[in-house]
Order: sequence, then structure tokens, then C-alpha cells
Amino acid sequence: MTLDISRPDLCIAVVGTGVMGRGIAQIAAQAGIRTFLFDSRPGAATEAKQSVATQWQRLAEKGRMTADAVQAATDRLEVASALADLAPCHAVIEAIVEILDAKRALFAELEAIVTPTCILASNTSSLQVTAIAAQCKHPERVAGYHFFNPVPLMKVVEVVGGLMTAPWVCDALASLSSRCGHKPVRAKDTPGFIVNHAGRGYGTEALRIAGEGITDYYDIDRVLRDAAGFRMGPFELFDLTGLDVSHPVMESIYHQYFEEPRYTPSTITAQRLSAGVFGRKSAGRGFYVYPEGKLALPPGVEPEEAAPAVRPVHVWISALGFGPKVRELALKLGAVLDHGSVPSGGALCVVAPIGQDATTAALAENLDPSRTVAIDGLLSLSKRRTLMTTPVTRPEMRAAAHGLFASDGVPVTVIHDSPGFIAQRVLAHIVNVACDIAQQRIATTADIDAAVTLGLGYPQGPLAWGDALGAGNVLSILDAMQDFYRDPRYRASPWLKRRALLGVSLSSPES
Repeated sequence: MTLDISRPDLCIAVVGTGVMGRGIAQIAAQAGIRTFLFDSRPGAATEAKQSVATQWQRLAEKGRMTADAVQAATDRLEVASALADLAPCHAVIEAIVEILDAKRALFAELEAIVTPTCILASNTSSLQVTAIAAQCKHPERVAGYHFFNPVPLMKVVEVVGGLMTAPWVCDALASLSSRCGHKPVRAKDTPGFIVNHAGRGYGTEALRIAGEGITDYYDIDRVLRDAAGFRMGPFELFDLTGLDVSHPVMESIYHQYFEEPRYTPSTITAQRLSAGVFGRKSAGRGFYVYPEGKLALPPGVEPEEAAPAVRPVHVWISALGFGPKVRELALKLGAVLDHGSVPSGGALCVVAPIGQDATTAALAENLDPSRTVAIDGLLSLSKRRTLMTTPVTRPEMRAAAHGLFASDGVPVTVIHDSPGFIAQRVLAHIVNVACDIAQQRIATTADIDAAVTLGLGYPQGPLAWGDALGAGNVLSILDAMQDFYRDPRYRASPWLKRRALLGVSLSSPES
């Protein structure tokens, strides 16, 4: 059985006319598809059509749609006064409340109205597609169809096959996505599908760093935004999304995966949720404050730690890890290098470990930890540099290292001791979670990277990013962190470990 998505008489319906339902209806009607709108609340579907028509008018004013195109799309968008009006539809997409019983009840009503071959798709983001379909007479025609908000701008949709979903249903929904100008990515029916699952690596590890007192949330944001290239730091993102949304998702995926350590939520967000401090939506107060709607640091917090004017007299730089890269930078900054196999008395000792904390790296080379400072060399050193002290690093050595590595005007963030600094541990966690999505065969490697770049806006897909960083480096970071913490949270995915050992791309399929 198939459904020809290109057929001129194709007809679909969207049930539920909130923000998501309106967005789905907008792109469908705009793509030349006859589209019904239905909502159980009287007048809601009519309001939705008016809202979508207004959006098209705005596009016309900006020259992105012609007046004729606006009129044609408006004519294709029809208000259904009753579910019975949806009888001729080839597919119905529900975008109602995220309550399992409500979705099951709706699909039961629809099955008595539509043809046996009509696709029933759910825009669920958190419920099992298999559970929604379980009480249907034809569970084989039920699938997940998860769009992202705002639908017209977020050009990706997760096509999710439940346990009983027929292959042709997902094929048809993927084709429908393409006709509407969206990238379809296929996923198995697992908690979080692709995007919400892959997103566990970013915020949860940032919260772990803050929770350990390694540094403050604003420095974590600065490093991940400036050095790693994220559009927003994780705490800025929490404030934008709202902890009333973000924290329950963290808890849901953690529990749905039966307390998988990789997804452990944080007491930081749990406490803020209890206090009603959600972010921008809670009177402009979250991790940051928002006077007149603009992000600002809380009172008393300096925008950036000032760089000391002092510089070290001599610098000894380890040859291990990213040492050669750091040595090259230090020479450009005019440092006087100590070239001995062991540092001379009084020299600043600089290590650049992969995954290790400054203490472990110093002791491994028999260095004086009171003179040792670590620097993260995983990423480019041109945008922001991260220095890390041991618990006993002397203040004058900290100041000298900061003064040297900030002497060309590049900002420097100094943090307390931590395996993996900030960027190393967050990026390694992101890559590792994505590798395990591939290992579980939830999605193809290409769809994982596409879903994350389009759905989360990361600079690169996590698997491509892992290749760019070096799978061996990512594995070394995780191994060092697991060795330090003895926490299964940091165990490497078999997908990552095997490909790192073989020296092949993380996107390489099984033979």
C-alpha cells in the first residue's frame, strides 16, 4: 500500500489549532495541499485560519509571497465544523494536548470517520507512538510526526515509526515533509526520538559542571558560545525555553530510560522550578535577569574577569596532550620558554591535558601542583581560552598564566579543577549520546546529524563534530572522566569506542 503525496487532490487535516497546529497547517496549505483545521473549542479553528492568513499577508508585505499565492493558500485552508468533515482526508495530523488518553480518544473517534487507509499522525514530542496506536483498530497506519516550533522556520520533522507502523506510512509522511519544504528524519519509537534525546548532552553536563562548583553558569555560557560556537550558552537557552518545559523533559527522558546515568537531571533546575524561577517568562528572572527584555548579568557580577598585567618570567610547557599547540601560542605571545625536560625552579608549569584535571596531569609528570596551570587546547585558541588551576595553584602563578594568555586581547576564563575543563566534557558528552543513538539504531548517522543541526541549531552535527575533534580524543576525554569519577555517566558508547579504535569515521555504518 502507498500514498501518492504528489496527487493534486491530496487532502489532509490538522486537529488542534494551537501554535503547533497553526504552523503545520500553514506550511501544508502553502505547499498546495487542501488542508482542514479542526479544534474542539468553538471558534478556535476560525481564529487559527485568520491567524495563518495574517502570517501570509506579512510574508506578502515582505515580498516572500505574491498576492495570488496568498489568496490560493487561504482558499486551500478550510475550517471543519465537526470531525465528520474530515472523512475525505488522506492524512490527519493531531496537535492536541500531550495527554495519552486524550490522543487515544481522538484517534478512536477518527477511525470511525476516515477511510482505513487514512494515515493518523501524532505531533507528540514525549509520548510513545506505540502506546498511542495500541488501542486503534488499524495501528499500522499510526505514526509520529514531530514538528518543532515555530514550524515554518524550523525546517525539520521527525517521522517516527511505532512498533506496528507499516513502512509505507513513514514513507508517505517523509514525502509529505519534503513537499512542505521540511527535512524528514526517521526515528524509532524511543524516548526523545532524535532531537530531544541528543539534546541531553548539552544542558545536563553544563549543569553538572555548575553543580560541582567548577565555575559559574555565565562562564560556562561564555566558553561554549565563544570557543565552541554555540549560538546560545546552555543557561541562556534554559532561560529562553523555560525550566517549566526543560526540567520536566530532563526528568521524563531519564525515567523513561530507567534512570540511565547519562541523562541524570540536576537539583539546580529542580530547585528553580519549585521556586517558579523559570527564565524569561517568569517576570524576566532566570539564571540571568532581563531588564526591558534584554539579557543582563545579576547585580554584582562583573562582565568579564580583568586580565592581570603580570606575566611569568619563565614558562615550562608539557609536551603531552595539546602541549605542542599551546607551545606555539606561547611563543607568539612572547613567552620565555623553559626547554628543559623538567621545569626550572620558579617557572610557571603549563599542561594541556585531554580529559584529565590539572591535578592529575601535574602529578603524572611530577610537576609542582602549586606552580601548575592547565589550558584547554581541544578547540581553536583564537576566540576564548580556558585556564584551570589545581586546588593549590599559587595566586601569583594563576595571575601570571592569565596575564600571558590574555596578552593579545583574547578573553580568558579561569576555572577550578575539573576533568575535561568545560568544552571537552560537554562536547564529549554530546558526541557520546549521539553515538549511542546510532548504536541503538534509533536513526541513521546522517539523520542524527541533520536532526541536531536543524532542530537544535548546533554548529555541527554531533557525529561530524566528533570526527572533527577526533574520535580518539573524544574517547580519551570520556575514559579520563570515568576513571576520575567512577561514574557510568561517562562510559563510552560502543559505537564511539570501536570507531575510535579502528580509526574510522563516527558516521561509518556497520558492514
